[in-house]
Amino acid sequence: MLVIEYAIVASLLLVAGIFLVRTVIGFLTSWGMFPQNVVAAIDGILVVIILLDIAHTVIGHLRASVFPVRAFLIIGILAGVRDILSASAHLTLSSSLTQTDFRDTLLSLGVGVGVVIFLLLGLFILRFSALNED
Repeated sequence: MLVIEYAIVASLLLVAGIFLVRTVIGFLTSWGMFPQNVVAAIDGILVVIILLDIAHTVIGHLRASVFPVRAFLIIGILAGVRDILSASAHLTLSSSLTQTDFRDTLLSLGVGVGVVIFLLLGLFILRFSALNED
């Protein structure tokens, strides 16, 4: 089981490294559509951060043999913020959206905000329950 978990960590680090290199190359080679490239670069960097957080959490699980709920809540919050940024950038940078695309993007934005609020609530509950135990 330990070998599989280390293989997962190594795979996550490999994917994060490749994704970061592709993000940087894509950003540096496409100057024609600068606003869209900045949003894509930020999105790519946030994906790399999420992958590294997952790898760090798995390593922490290997060392402590405890399931770190707080770390996964934070990873979920990062992923939700990434979705919110992507949806808002899509709304801002798209010159013409159909009614369906606009509605779908707003729905995605609303779901992302709801997920982040829900996960933040879980994080606060976890924090206050830990304070009450002390």
